[in-house]
Amino acid sequence: MTAQTRDTSAMDRFKSVLKRYSLKATPQRLAVHEAMLSLGHASADQVREWLADHGGTRVTVASVYNILTQMSLLGVYTHRFSSNNKMYFDVNNFKHVHLYDTVNNEFKDVMDEEILEMVESRIRSKRYRGYKVDGVDIQIICHPTVKKSSVTR
Repeated sequence: MTAQTRDTSAMDRFKSVLKRYSLKATPQRLAVHEAMLSLGHASADQVREWLADHGGTRVTVASVYNILTQMSLLGVYTHRFSSNNKMYFDVNNFKHVHLYDTVNNEFKDVMDEEILEMVESRIRSKRYRGYKVDGVDIQIICHPTVKKSSVTR
């Protein structure tokens, strides 16, 4: 499957979700989703910056944040806070592990079914008095072993 086909089908699925919730496929929503497909994990500021760099639809940071939050509430994206108190959104809403870089405040996906199954299996065998477990969210906290070059930033 080509990147163009993948992007088209991802955008079609996004439009279907909007329609299911009686939301319009506005240029702003479509632009934000396109940015998220490209970025994977991003804050509202990063999405706004991506939109500015790639031309097209103009969207304020506040509108970007509102769209990202709304899509997160609908289950299109997930969200998490970083140690710099920013909300980051994740276009991948399936089960996976995150690597969190505390130096650059970046999230990376780690596909490790074995670790997920191991932790979920252990959790299923436990009882937590007064609580019902809704899910497991694994985040591996790390820092880079090599400094980023100022040219790449």
